[in-house]
Amino acid sequence: MGMDRNTVIGFILIGIMMVTMFVVNSRSRQQYEKEQKRINDSIAATKPKKIIDTLHTANVLVDSPAISAKDSSGFSLANNPGQSVTLENDVLKVVFSTKGAQPKQVTLKKFKRFDGSLVVLQEGNYNKLSYPILTGINQTAASNDINFTAEPVITKADGSQVLNFKMGDSSTSRIITHQYIMKKDDYMIDLAINIQGADKLFSQNALNLVWQTETPQVEKDHKYELTQMELCYLENKDYDFKRMLESGNKSFSEPLNWVAVKQQFFISGLIANNNFSTVGASWQVSKDTNSHIAQTAINAKADFAAGASNVSVPLHLYYGPSDYNILKKYGNQMQNIVPYGSGVFAFVKYINRYFLLPVFDFLRSKVASMGLVILLLTLFIRLITSPILYKSYLSGAKMRVLKPEVDQLKLKFKDPKTGQLDQQAFGMEQMKLWKSAGVNPLGGCIPALLQIPIFMSLYYFFQCNIDLRGQSFLWATDLAAYDSIFKLPFNIPFYGDHVSLFTITATLTSLLISVYSMNQMQDNSNPVMKYMPYFFPIILLGVFNNMPSALTWYYTISNTITLILQIVIQKYIIDHDKILAVMNEKKKRPVTKSKLQERIEAMQETQKKMQEMKSKTSKK
Repeated sequence: MGMDRNTVIGFILIGIMMVTMFVVNSRSRQQYEKEQKRINDSIAATKPKKIIDTLHTANVLVDSPAISAKDSSGFSLANNPGQSVTLENDVLKVVFSTKGAQPKQVTLKKFKRFDGSLVVLQEGNYNKLSYPILTGINQTAASNDINFTAEPVITKADGSQVLNFKMGDSSTSRIITHQYIMKKDDYMIDLAINIQGADKLFSQNALNLVWQTETPQVEKDHKYELTQMELCYLENKDYDFKRMLESGNKSFSEPLNWVAVKQQFFISGLIANNNFSTVGASWQVSKDTNSHIAQTAINAKADFAAGASNVSVPLHLYYGPSDYNILKKYGNQMQNIVPYGSGVFAFVKYINRYFLLPVFDFLRSKVASMGLVILLLTLFIRLITSPILYKSYLSGAKMRVLKPEVDQLKLKFKDPKTGQLDQQAFGMEQMKLWKSAGVNPLGGCIPALLQIPIFMSLYYFFQCNIDLRGQSFLWATDLAAYDSIFKLPFNIPFYGDHVSLFTITATLTSLLISVYSMNQMQDNSNPVMKYMPYFFPIILLGVFNNMPSALTWYYTISNTITLILQIVIQKYIIDHDKILAVMNEKKKRPVTKSKLQERIEAMQETQKKMQEMKSKTSKK
């Protein structure tokens, strides 16, 4: 059969099309097989394999197949949870992920939650440590979305463990390494971010870190734990903090050495060796969940030399207790996080640090029961403050001895017609009487004021001392939390939904002191002064019901000792007849007046004359 020209041309075109389709399909098939091989290799790489090292074997656990895709820079973008690598010492266990080369779970091995499980300070998708990387023109990728390769864990002679994560391509001179070092029995983890090709991977000569941490509920009282939440930081070598009672944010204009999130007894912190140039923080507080208390995001900028190619950014991560002795050894003022005193009473932190804490640690090393340690500490404090207490009671005894003469002065300066007391004249004569008898009217007030620093020191000390946490005594299961003998089916405003027995004993002993003191007062005719001492114990009942049982146990002991000392001193030590004899002897001596006293009396005399003139003018 003959074929015309058009038929021949048609067959030729069909042949060309078929060859073209074959070539295209062949290339596609090769690409498909190549891609399948890469995927299979990736899957095979995620299977558990024994990595033998002369020093240590890495603990690598597979979470899921490491399916990934490379971006234009050659970095492997992860779309899976990544592999898990664990570092662990006697106090800390940290599980890292190859996705982002970051911690994904942090467990404190020596501390437990209120439900008995170990304290986990970091867990969940919100937590991350990341920074943006340039992957192309106007293109970036977050480091926490990139697959790193975990190298075998190396254990050094001193017991510290070294874990390296790497990503990048040596052929392009763009490599990033995260090196974590966990020391033996230490809560601080060293992190060095080593970069090759920093001038190609980062803009503005800086590493812009994003550190997010979710603070879990650890104690049984969610509301009280929230009141202890603080954002702590060292700004330009000055320590400060901001309370996190409500959601908020804060920016810093000065360089920061470290920033930390503190809950009641635990801390998560980010520390820079060379300071962060700028830092911004924001947090969201959770008030209606028992899973976590707050979510905090920190944006920190770590600068490096302009145009530098090889860069190292040394950092540290702290996950551990708010323990003064532990934090002090780091030498970066992190011990200030422990709130041993703040605000108006910031000065009492020195009493706690250099007096109460050493005494407490000594007693704790000798006595097993923490309740007995508090008892012995209270006895010691009452012993050293007993001279102040004695002077206060002695001043009160002198006032009582002079009461008959003071009553005579009141009758002398009381107007017989109106019954009103001439306060000006009475005050002047009363001062003369006290002066002649050698009585200081502030003698009872000053000793009481001197005890306030001790009172406030212990108030702060028992609320933030982590050694009390989890320690039981009598009916209290945890001296760092309130004790509860009965759970109420409802909430009472200003009181709570439980009954604290130590709070009741502290209130009752305080009430007994008030009743006894009222009976010893030289003048209880003033209705305000008559009933005011009873209000304080009632207020204590509401305030202390949610306080740590260590604090209310201390107040119970302290009040009991105070009441006993008060009775013993006033009944058996102070001799009222002897005091009266001494005062009568002093009255016979010539009274020497200081220039200040002469000026005060002159002013009082002038005021008296002015009042007399004013009274005469008003009568006219």
